[in-house]
Amino acid sequence: MAEENENQESGQGISDGSRPSGITFADIVVIIRKHIATAAICFAVIVGVAGAYAFLAAPQYSATAQVIATYNAAQDGGNSDDITQQNTGGTYVSNQIKSYPTLATTETVLKPVISQLGLDVSVKDLSNQLTVSNPSNTAFVNITATAGDAKQSATIANAVADSLRTIVEHDLYAKGAAAPIKLTVVQRAATPQEPSAPNKKLCIAAGVVLGLIVGIIAALLKDLLRTKVEEASDVRGIVHASALGSIPKNEALEGTRPVIITEPNGSVTEEYRRIRTNIKFLEVNKTPGYGQLLVISSTSPSEGKTTTAVNTAAVLAENGAKVLLIDADLRHPSVAHHLGIEGNVGLAHVLSGQMAPVDVVQNYWKPNLHILPAGKRPANASLLLNSDMMKMLVDQALLQYDYVIIDTAPLTVSNDAIVFGSWTSGIILVTARGLCRKKNLEEVADSLRTAKVPVLGFVFNFANPKKSHNEAYYYYYEDGAKRSAARRGRKH
Repeated sequence: MAEENENQESGQGISDGSRPSGITFADIVVIIRKHIATAAICFAVIVGVAGAYAFLAAPQYSATAQVIATYNAAQDGGNSDDITQQNTGGTYVSNQIKSYPTLATTETVLKPVISQLGLDVSVKDLSNQLTVSNPSNTAFVNITATAGDAKQSATIANAVADSLRTIVEHDLYAKGAAAPIKLTVVQRAATPQEPSAPNKKLCIAAGVVLGLIVGIIAALLKDLLRTKVEEASDVRGIVHASALGSIPKNEALEGTRPVIITEPNGSVTEEYRRIRTNIKFLEVNKTPGYGQLLVISSTSPSEGKTTTAVNTAAVLAENGAKVLLIDADLRHPSVAHHLGIEGNVGLAHVLSGQMAPVDVVQNYWKPNLHILPAGKRPANASLLLNSDMMKMLVDQALLQYDYVIIDTAPLTVSNDAIVFGSWTSGIILVTARGLCRKKNLEEVADSLRTAKVPVLGFVFNFANPKKSHNEAYYYYYEDGAKRSAARRGRKH
């Protein structure tokens, strides 16, 4: 069978304006909702990793010793009262102290510390445990040591402070003479009581923020890389039309009889009845004395438009409405095959003047359901379908039937649906999950907008059965108000 059907969620109203460019915050929210599982998994993984690190990582302790640099007036004869000398000394200290944070991590300062404490580390490893800084516009040098043992961190910080003081006062400047700068340890490092890392609250908070960001990015990337329609919301976002119904893949749809006959109480049949209810509120051919013309097409072949057409015709006839189903897909006729009826003569013969409609229209199932098959494939299908004869045939049928349904060729095959849609208020588009490409759907939507033929609504085929009733279905009433019709336990 060339075509099948599937399930849907309902959507937003019809817009005949052009699609907005770019992506909005609302679009992002919709995308995240579509890929909420992916976003949630990424979020959980990131937060889990952050939490594991926060609680399983080895604790680190930090202790800080503080020294201050002063000008040693004794080295120039003790003229400490000379204001000029004090200013010169202060400037000298300010210039020199900027290099002490780097000096504190050199081999000259750290090798004595390693020897004194008996550490089994290299100078580079020890320097990596240190954070030495000179706060701006001060003469202080802060020496912070980080280690896995609290007491050792304090011991290392104090030892480095003492070693730096020794180097500055005795070895850095001219040996045998008083150094121009004096370092004094003003705050010895105390043994820390709490670990400095990991900061559990900060790690978890960072994990939450990063998890949200990664989750959103993952959802956006997944949606960007997905080239085929997977959700009814994908269709709504492109064609800006209401979802009329959602049909899941079902073996009952593969037979040669409508599901309302084979499974009158089945869930798929109920979905077609939902479509019937929605169709009744579409703004289609509201002229008194005329029936409603429903043009059904799809973006590409094998999306289930013919299955949708025959089953929709059947559920409309169930309520007693007079229905005529016309197979206008002369290039690939399939209505007769779907219904198991004779299809060798039909529309092509009528349009070519070989037969009258009364000779080829067949009664099916109920007295009020009539079928006009396509007949033999003609060589000039487009010419016949765009003829005055076709328009006259449809106009005459609308005087005799409550509903005239035209099953026409996919829009990527021909523009027949656009021609028929211009005779009424628009078309009904059948879109199949996993088959319809977004790019093709966008091109079709643009073509319809250019021709000013709106999509009245769409049927979402091959829908995921697990999502069949997750959201409310919406109908468009004559006053234009959107009302929910998904009240559980309510009979249509």
